[in-house]
Amino acid sequence: MSERARPYINPYLAGALLGIVLFLAFFITGTGLGASGGLNRLLVYGQNFVAPEHIDQVPYLLKMAGGNTNPLDSWIVYLTAGTFLGGVISGLYGRRMRVETNKGPRISHRTRWIMAFLGGILMGYGARLARGCTSGQALSGGAVLSVGSWAFMFAVFAGAYALAYFLRRFWN
Repeated sequence: MSERARPYINPYLAGALLGIVLFLAFFITGTGLGASGGLNRLLVYGQNFVAPEHIDQVPYLLKMAGGNTNPLDSWIVYLTAGTFLGGVISGLYGRRMRVETNKGPRISHRTRWIMAFLGGILMGYGARLARGCTSGQALSGGAVLSVGSWAFMFAVFAGAYALAYFLRRFWN
């Protein structure tokens, strides 16, 4: 028999703690928070095994992994790994960690997983095009009052609201 899940942290306290973490990120590293950079470097690390000659020919990749440079030798990789590990520890501590598929009653598990996978691909591609993920844009860019980050976040919310109408059958 499983124990009951612990209550969530107060959202105002969580927001204040996130603000402190963001401030410390700016103070210690000189940059803000984000995840796509760490995941991108992990991808480049794998790509370096498969096609190292390609890495050495693309200027964008060359900065991260050209020659003897290890793409995992960056603070953003450790931040991304720490975020994942922190999520796992939080899930275990809060007794909320389990394998499940959240979906509406009218779609199959397979369709839900396909849609999640396609959405993840689009978000990852968009994050690289935008030179940052939503957390990096919203938190770090928004904190320094970057007009581009604010415009990006308004576009994300507007796009999600508009798309929700067409994808509502996946949840109802």
